[in-house]
Amino acid sequence: MKSHQTTIVDIARTLNLSKSTVSRALTGHPNVKAKTRDRVLELAGQLDYQRNQLAISLLTNRTQTIGIMVPEFLSPFFPKVIIGAQQVLAEAGYNVVICHANESYETEVANTKLLLASRVDGILVSHTKETRNFDHFKIFERKGIPVVLFNRVVDELEVSKVAVDDYEGAYRAVEHLIKTGRRRIAHLAGPDSLMNSRYRLNGYRDALTHYEIQIDPALIISYDLTLDKANIYVNHLLNLPQPPDALFAINDPTAIEALKVIKNRGLRVPDDIAIVGFSDDPVSALVEPGLTTVAQPVDEIGQQAARLLLNQLTAEDERPEPELVVLPTRLIVRGSTRPGTVG
Repeated sequence: MKSHQTTIVDIARTLNLSKSTVSRALTGHPNVKAKTRDRVLELAGQLDYQRNQLAISLLTNRTQTIGIMVPEFLSPFFPKVIIGAQQVLAEAGYNVVICHANESYETEVANTKLLLASRVDGILVSHTKETRNFDHFKIFERKGIPVVLFNRVVDELEVSKVAVDDYEGAYRAVEHLIKTGRRRIAHLAGPDSLMNSRYRLNGYRDALTHYEIQIDPALIISYDLTLDKANIYVNHLLNLPQPPDALFAINDPTAIEALKVIKNRGLRVPDDIAIVGFSDDPVSALVEPGLTTVAQPVDEIGQQAARLLLNQLTAEDERPEPELVVLPTRLIVRGSTRPGTVG
């Protein structure tokens, strides 16, 4: 026997109200008296009424749904950003669809098609390391669907963006290594397709230049962010005729992999080689020695991105001009660079 699903008509008949009054009460329309709205919502709860979101979206041309696109879930960074964004969006009455690209450009393009078909009201995006063509995001712009980039941002899209000061964070990290006596500082950089990789590399270079330390190209390696490659390149650096006495890594997973390689080779951290990471992943405080790292305000990245998107969605007249929010970083010094250990 087919069960009966409660409808607006059922609620209207029970309360002796018009269907339009019930509909307005359920959607929070301001022209409904508070007492009437409370009666409608109370009965809807008792009868387990489920709103027909499809019908509402056809009426309002809104689905109250936001897409969040991230490149990977291997590190805690993106889940924490999503939590921050989802908190703000939920408070504003929006649902969230999360798409994971697994660092694949093709998957990212497929995800954009899925979100377009789902008629999302807007998207928050951090692109993959493979992405060099951004036409699939420009489709959203042409359709009037707002896009906000976070963490991995690009100049090719004229949209609102949230990033951290990658240059300043890298500069301070390398400056810290120099002030503890290091002179041969290696850098395991990310792919040049990522703007934050380029900014961190520039911060590394400028810190060395400022302190009159010659930049050695042999100590700079850009790689694809896979840990097996990090393992190979750390071993390569340690096998150089003049190995580095410090390493600045593009992120914490790379730095922690380097820490494992160095210890497995019988070397001491930080006495033989100091290490600095970037992002302050939770595990960075748990490894031995603790990892010195550049902390990012991860929750705030997600919250700011969501707020920028809501600004676009709630604008009454013309859509606001794109905004750029750059958040500060903070150097956290732990045992992997303990000062005063280099003679």
